[in-house]
Amino acid sequence: MRVDRPWGWYEHLLSGDGYKVKRLLVFKGQQLSLQRHQYRSESWTVASGDGLLLCNNEWVEAHPGVMLTIPVGAVHRARGGQCDLVIIEVQHGDDLREEDIERLQDDYGRVIA
Repeated sequence: MRVDRPWGWYEHLLSGDGYKVKRLLVFKGQQLSLQRHQYRSESWTVASGDGLLLCNNEWVEAHPGVMLTIPVGAVHRARGGQCDLVIIEVQHGDDLREEDIERLQDDYGRVIA
């Protein structure tokens, strides 16, 4: 199921005991909230496109094949570049609900923690 967001969209691909796999598409020039999670870690692999990935104040250039591990509690975000950015996200943890998003900054007027 595809879920539209102001920055693009995501879709749930697969889940099991303690993990969930999603595909995220970040529109060019848009970005996810600056956020962190209390109950899960995430691994991002760039499938296509370009942009930037942030984890704990370190920016990484995003291009196909780049991987980023985001530990529990790490402040992170993804930003689309000159074209749409597609990320495969693998979540790990005991609580993988969407409610485990603590937004620290948001460009789209959504609730900030």
